[in-house]
Amino acid sequence: MAMAGGAPPAPLPVVGHQFCAPYVVPLTVTKKALSLSDGDFAITDANGAVVLKVKGAIFSIRSRRTILDGAGMPLLTMQEKVFSMHHRWEVFRGDSTNSGDLLFSVKTTSLIQLKTEMDVFLAGNTAQQVCDFKIKGSYFDRSCVFYLGDSNTMVAQMSRKLTVSNVLLGRDTFSVTVFPHVDYVFIASLVVILDEVHRDKRED
Repeated sequence: MAMAGGAPPAPLPVVGHQFCAPYVVPLTVTKKALSLSDGDFAITDANGAVVLKVKGAIFSIRSRRTILDGAGMPLLTMQEKVFSMHHRWEVFRGDSTNSGDLLFSVKTTSLIQLKTEMDVFLAGNTAQQVCDFKIKGSYFDRSCVFYLGDSNTMVAQMSRKLTVSNVLLGRDTFSVTVFPHVDYVFIASLVVILDEVHRDKRED
């Protein structure tokens, strides 16, 4: 039976079943300003506890980010695919970058006129004719919606979180609402890739 509001009726594990909750998971993503590792994030739950951390490799030829759980164990490694016509990122399990550990890839389809569109393909979708997930919105406004495939079924949404302390400290903070049965580590990784792609665009 489908849930009200168009949420997925069954769990959608990409990283793991343990990251799919039967309720809405509100996350706060804080990007630390002036970080030496150029893009460290802290991802906290509704109680302010750090559930995920993001570390980057600053001196590598290709951009690479690792998502760690609260205890510091690597869950995902995200790596930019160099010499790609589109911005393309590949995401692997743990701290691996071996093709056998590939979980999904993300491809930019539109970055024009402040509009953001990205397609997500799971590793088993080798033909990549139809995306498994899609991101639409405006990352510059920190307003994006995450959809299941090429449908109107929302799996998560993101919005800017403005507070006085964030403005004074120069922190970029946004709220991410992960819908029931959706893998919140997967969604968090897409937010980090969104930021990377737009950071690259600002530097072009």
